[in-house]
Amino acid sequence: MLTFTDKGIYCEPGKFYIDPWRPVDFAIITHGHADHAKWGMKHYLCHHFTVPILRSRISPDISVEGIGYHESITRNGVKISLFPAGHIIGSAQVRLEYKGKVAVVSGDYKIQDDGLSTPFESVRCHEFVTESTFGLPIYSWLSVEDQNKQLQDWVKSNQENKKTSVFVGYSLGKAQRIMQALQDCGPLHVHYSIGKLNQAFEQIGIKLPKYEVADLREDVKHLDQGIVIVPPSLLESKVIKKIPHMVHGICSGWMQVRGARRWRSADAGFPISDHADWEGLIEAVKATGAEQVHVTHGQTAVFAKYLNEIGIKADEVKTAYGNEEEDESPERSGATE
Repeated sequence: MLTFTDKGIYCEPGKFYIDPWRPVDFAIITHGHADHAKWGMKHYLCHHFTVPILRSRISPDISVEGIGYHESITRNGVKISLFPAGHIIGSAQVRLEYKGKVAVVSGDYKIQDDGLSTPFESVRCHEFVTESTFGLPIYSWLSVEDQNKQLQDWVKSNQENKKTSVFVGYSLGKAQRIMQALQDCGPLHVHYSIGKLNQAFEQIGIKLPKYEVADLREDVKHLDQGIVIVPPSLLESKVIKKIPHMVHGICSGWMQVRGARRWRSADAGFPISDHADWEGLIEAVKATGAEQVHVTHGQTAVFAKYLNEIGIKADEVKTAYGNEEEDESPERSGATE
């Protein structure tokens, strides 16, 4: 049912694409991160929570239709329905049914319940497309509660030492998780790219902790000893260095590896991810019962090899998807220095 083309993942009987990276007539979008939701499609279909995100990130004038989880539409005889992926707000696995066969394109997904996204649901299918961003045994996440406590303890220590806690996390998904974890730790200040996407959350009724949008190009003295959340594109900028008594911590799954923290010269690293860890990937794949698994973006060779070793037929597929943190360019995030 699925083929992999130079434009994206293609459903041939349905004549549509899932998360295409080049312009097409009809695109089903799994979630709003920039590596999966590109500009230039004639029409977009996504979960209705993702609609305001696409309008914010791509254009308010795009042709887009939203449906809910477990709802379905039919296109050229293919029944299309969406199921929660647990990655970020509105993220969806795309279930396709045609002539008795079922294929699922999972996009990016997370098994842990972060308290903001609709929790992941496994979907039985014959054919499954999985990511493998953290598809190595070294990646194993703490519980969400323990992750939050790490952030809270670091802020408390910084406050005792009269330091300003600056957290680096991508604007859609991670920033809101950081806000939720720190809502009782002091005033929250966010970069305006985060504030803009917070509005998309608020439009669909998601209540976020109280926050203020900080213009880091102006006077930043009032941020002293507070909590500031910025996107990754500001990490090496002059803007972030202007914040008084600043110490910065990076929130990313890559921080599981100590070398990543040293490479970024961070004061702290917190392995918090919106992707599944090694055991989560295996759990998700097994739950599908799929006869064929296609492994995309990430540790494709390692993960596909392991699946074949445990008796699950798997192959590697080359796609244009990547790390959403790297996709936050200075232009997209609003950085000016």
